[in-house]
Amino acid sequence: MKTGSFIGPCVACILSLAGCASTTPHYDERFGEAVRHNRQAQVINPAPTPASAGGLDAQTARAALQRYRDSFRAPPPVINVINLGSGTSQAP
Repeated sequence: MKTGSFIGPCVACILSLAGCASTTPHYDERFGEAVRHNRQAQVINPAPTPASAGGLDAQTARAALQRYRDSFRAPPPVINVINLGSGTSQAP
């Protein structure tokens, strides 16, 4: 068998196998990792115990709720913004 007739099919085989190689540079390995991380960061404690319960004490919670309710009774004054920045200048 001649060497020249053997090299041609080997080169063709190698080139055809090169077409099967993956071209994505490892993007698929970590696909969705950011979403999973953000979801996990939003979970406070999946298995809470009574000692780990956090929050406000009663007086602070009552004062915060009262401030919230009072904000609807007396809303802040409305500011007229139509003439803001459009004042007239007088030439000397």
